[in-house]
Amino acid sequence: MSDPNKPIDPDDEGLESIPASDELEAALREAEQAVDERQQERASAQDPPGAVNADSADKMTIELLSQELQNLKAEHEATLEKVGEESDKFLRLQAEFENFRRRTLKEKQDNFKYGHQNLVKDLLSTVDNLERAVAHGEENKDGDFQSLLQGVELVQKELLGGLAKHGMEKIEAAGMPFDPEFHEAMAQVPSADVPPNTVIDVLQTGYMIRDRMLRPARVVVSKAAEESQGETAGTDQ
Repeated sequence: MSDPNKPIDPDDEGLESIPASDELEAALREAEQAVDERQQERASAQDPPGAVNADSADKMTIELLSQELQNLKAEHEATLEKVGEESDKFLRLQAEFENFRRRTLKEKQDNFKYGHQNLVKDLLSTVDNLERAVAHGEENKDGDFQSLLQGVELVQKELLGGLAKHGMEKIEAAGMPFDPEFHEAMAQVPSADVPPNTVIDVLQTGYMIRDRMLRPARVVVSKAAEESQGETAGTDQ
């Protein structure tokens, strides 16, 4: 059992576990009052000096405990203040993230709905010219077919120009070496006029949008004429 009259070391780790509470403050006040009363009783009874020293040690202990209690209360209040600040920061960050999420979702929806708005706007003049060409053809059914053809060609050039403004490019295929990255072979025909694996006919034009493939060009590719003759000779035998 520990000596109740032994002074308490303020550096004792056990003091760190003392809770900062109203009950402890009340106990400290009662202890201070008891020490004062005991000092008065011993002074009136003319106790020896050693007893007074013991009371002084008790009072010192109480003062140390009281100081430790104040320190714990200050640390507790500082911790609560810090927790409150962190909580406010978290709530603000959460609100900012929610606003960012809603804004991003709205932008994504708008891009999906209206992202092609500029393209459509650029093609409106082409639509107008097609309407004029159709109306002109209906009014002049017995007119010059060559003039109508020229009008359609102009509309085609205007349409391709509008698409080119938005990054669309035509894939050059005719007369080019066959490239599976840009061409899709639909047939292979023997030819002695061009080297093997050369595009000799374009069945459907291919297009790129900047560096992305929209659709490959569908082509007819040449092969060596000797291969065709050899296959024919083998069949006849």
